[in-house]
Amino acid sequence: MDGTPMTLPTYADVLAAAARIAPHAHVTPVLRSRTLDAMVGAELHFKCEHLQRIGAFKFRGACNAVWALSDVEAARGVVTHSSGNHGGALALAAKTRGIACHVVAPDNTIASKLAAIEAYGATLHLCAPGLAAREARCTEVQHATGAVLVHPYTDPMVIAGQGTAAMELLNHCGTHAYHPLDALIVPVGGGGLASGTALAAAALAPACRVFAAEPAVGADTFASLQRGERISGSQPDTICDGLRGTLGAPNFTLLRTHGVEVLTVDDAETIAAMRLLWTRTKQLVEPSSATVLAALLKHRERFAGQRIGVILSGGNVDLDALPQLFAKEPA
Repeated sequence: MDGTPMTLPTYADVLAAAARIAPHAHVTPVLRSRTLDAMVGAELHFKCEHLQRIGAFKFRGACNAVWALSDVEAARGVVTHSSGNHGGALALAAKTRGIACHVVAPDNTIASKLAAIEAYGATLHLCAPGLAAREARCTEVQHATGAVLVHPYTDPMVIAGQGTAAMELLNHCGTHAYHPLDALIVPVGGGGLASGTALAAAALAPACRVFAAEPAVGADTFASLQRGERISGSQPDTICDGLRGTLGAPNFTLLRTHGVEVLTVDDAETIAAMRLLWTRTKQLVEPSSATVLAALLKHRERFAGQRIGVILSGGNVDLDALPQLFAKEPA
């Protein structure tokens, strides 16, 4: 957006991020469910990032980006565009450092996420829905304020910070010769979490396959990796509001380099999986989080008998939408 060349992060950046965010971020728990193990036919280890600060993994990347700034840069404040979770994460991260934060958000963003952004002290700038409108308004705010842009998923410090969730999960479950996970699965939208996860897995458990779950409508990550070139511009109409971002260029490169495979799921499958997570684990997760379980249930044969790390990305549920979401029992 600002013309700055993008540098790809490495696992060394993930390690540095872990140290940098340690005073601020939670080490989230890893939960198990015998019922869900039986339904998938695999051993599932759920990394509960919905219990992270601001209710999503996004705090990791935002916190790392904010605290990686020099004092001169930090004094300018930070700016971003977001459909909710990254905006709240950056607002809180900026608050921990005592600097200004500006968040551009579409006017159709879930009300509770907008309220959280403002509650953490950020200045909110509403715009029309769509990535182009978000980016244009963000550029205006950046030029007017002089704030440093912290992109929600292409910023290398954001990607590195997101990778700390997988690093914690792999260290918890065992790495290298110590009973490593066979696979990791995460949701994918813009690709920040998936990219960071791929970096951590390649370093800590090279034999561990990384999968990404994506809404079937507007599955640009799936199409990009299949075609071998980044496809952008889709605006998926999905209940997974946290996964409406377009795959970033550095994210595409990292996912392709590390052989990440995308599994698509439709919204009905996601809602059914979210129900299961709520009722079987008693964990309040948002639809974006549930895509990972939906993908595992849809592709049981791919994961039978394996040890699987599952990152539950967030828990900021639109409570007002529950009657519509759960109007019908899943098949």
